[in-house]
Amino acid sequence: MSKPQPPVQKNQTIEVTFEDLTHEGNGVGKVDGYPLFVPYALPGETGQVKVIKVKKNFGFGKLLDVEEESQERVEPPCNVYVQCGGCQLQHMSYSLQLDMKQKQVKDAMHKIGHLSDVPVHPVIGMDDPWRYRNKIQIPVGEKDDGGLKAGFYRKRSHEIIDMDKCIIQDEHNDRMVEAVRRIAEQYGIEAYKEEYHSGVLRHIMVRTGQHTGDIMVVLVTKTKKLPHQDAIVNEIRETFPNVKSIVHNVNSKKTNVILGEQTNVIWGDKYIVDQIGDIKFNISPKSFYQVNPTQTKRLYDQALEYADLKGHETVVDAYCGIGTISLFLAQKAKSVLGVEVVAPAVDDAKKNAKLNDIENAEFYVGEAESLLPWWQAQGLQPDVIVVDPPRKGCDESLLKAMIEMKPEKIVYVSCNPSTLARDLRILEDGGFETQEVQPVDMFPQTGHIECVSQIVLKEEAGSQ
Repeated sequence: MSKPQPPVQKNQTIEVTFEDLTHEGNGVGKVDGYPLFVPYALPGETGQVKVIKVKKNFGFGKLLDVEEESQERVEPPCNVYVQCGGCQLQHMSYSLQLDMKQKQVKDAMHKIGHLSDVPVHPVIGMDDPWRYRNKIQIPVGEKDDGGLKAGFYRKRSHEIIDMDKCIIQDEHNDRMVEAVRRIAEQYGIEAYKEEYHSGVLRHIMVRTGQHTGDIMVVLVTKTKKLPHQDAIVNEIRETFPNVKSIVHNVNSKKTNVILGEQTNVIWGDKYIVDQIGDIKFNISPKSFYQVNPTQTKRLYDQALEYADLKGHETVVDAYCGIGTISLFLAQKAKSVLGVEVVAPAVDDAKKNAKLNDIENAEFYVGEAESLLPWWQAQGLQPDVIVVDPPRKGCDESLLKAMIEMKPEKIVYVSCNPSTLARDLRILEDGGFETQEVQPVDMFPQTGHIECVSQIVLKEEAGSQ
């Protein structure tokens, strides 16, 4: 018996009515029950679509024309939006973006975690969902006339789109990148050529303290020396008096990793300082620091609310980074133990504790899944465990260690609803109960969403 063929063919042009969105923001339309995923299409719209890929159970299309527009469609304010791979959602209203992200979390909780009864609250959005990023790292290439261009890569390629602004970046970052590109061009600095692994300037990185106004500029080169270094430093300082630090990073490897191992401060301070709430942070070129401080404050306030600290608790922060969440927790807890596998981040965390005169937070280098069982064997019984893992979620052995430690509460901060739902299911099966999930929009105009989840030990849940 022959298998039924899909009702569409590659390169066919058809009319499609869209009824849903994928988690990436693509429109979903069906042809005789066969799903087509089409970028830039919105639910309720009808349009002409060219079929570009046909698989057994679904296909992909390109939107040629919209015949009936959704009221949620907006004109993207960025003139390279369609070419650039940075944002995915500028064509939809911000309210639809927030609804889409809440649905993404609900779907993950239902389909992956089998936790349909857990409340997923409306997403905490931004009053102004633009100009929020405090860090830009942008590749440099060569123009046809031999000059320098700087811009993000075209979607699914390493072709640089020449651009003079990015409207989700802090305006200082835009101006700094353009100024550094112009100054480097003025001194004849050669762009790095990826295909030949030759040339000099690979990336321009700018970090801005949104609270303090401090600016750090990082020039990433293939070469060990930055040609005309002193002249370039003087030009940058004269152009932007707010610059506190100018750094030269050497990355001589053939790699997609942006920063190399050798970092030299060629003028100014080793760190810039920024502040979230009452806590100050030293930020170095390689520090992990949240790119949206406004929403980070809301995210951490939610984590603190869910931890519900009274002042007598011992708290473990199992992926502490440079101490961002740990130091917030330390303001309310008796003591905080932070764990992080990256040694320089732990050094930064200790310095940040000192910077804020916080003495009840200690930081340790190691894997949380190894340290927690060892601490348990030493008799440590944390009241609250906070986790903020990478996209892959928590290591299974860490989940097992948390289940065995039986803290009263777990606060799970996640940047990936799928792995969050998977891990919540494991914790539920281990004797915990998920009380609620609060999504926070840290990355407007993109498909990413962060969540904070409140999880309690089942005996605790029964007594609440």
